[in-house]
Amino acid sequence: MGGKRKGAATVMSILETSTRGERKISPEKADPEFAQLVRRELELLGEDPDREGLARTPERVAKSMAWLTRGYTQSVDEVVGNALFAAEGHRNMVMVRDIELYSLCEHHLLPFFGKVHIAYIPNEKIVGLSKLPRLVDVFARRLQVQERLTEEIALAVERVLEPVGVGVVVEAYHLCMMMRGVEKQNSRTITSALRGSFRDNPMTRDEFLRLAHTPYGVS
Repeated sequence: MGGKRKGAATVMSILETSTRGERKISPEKADPEFAQLVRRELELLGEDPDREGLARTPERVAKSMAWLTRGYTQSVDEVVGNALFAAEGHRNMVMVRDIELYSLCEHHLLPFFGKVHIAYIPNEKIVGLSKLPRLVDVFARRLQVQERLTEEIALAVERVLEPVGVGVVVEAYHLCMMMRGVEKQNSRTITSALRGSFRDNPMTRDEFLRLAHTPYGVS
């Protein structure tokens, strides 16, 4: 029980803040300290960082990593903005599926990618549909594990909308399993987070999971 409460508190603290620790890097301008660290990595790999193909790699990597982890500079409130509207009596499921996902595994700094399905049943508020993919990016563009990412998305939707229920499914391929380690090319990891009626009502849960996993054109 204590472990579960601690985990939930950690996730909620992430939702409340846009950054963790000091952040110096920017996608627009390479941080010299970061670039120097990349240069040293190249040397440790046995490469010549001064050769033509690698001469600008440290700066490129510094800016690339700043872009790939830009979620640390964003917050849920900033992304959602004023795109909350009255539900006007709508009490049925709202779902956005197949949201593209790109993130970095925090264990090996290798990409994982796939798609996210988000659904909720409104209580009094609905959100602009484009805000759900943006919300995914707030958390995906950080160093992540898929399990935590799934929970963070669900908790963010729950906090912003206070809906009757929330469901999130993430399906992803992890390069840390595909190009290293066990090298399994066709393995896919699926995680889910269910809140409110999506967890407590079997019919709602089944409808959500059926919509999430049914291919387009199949009824």
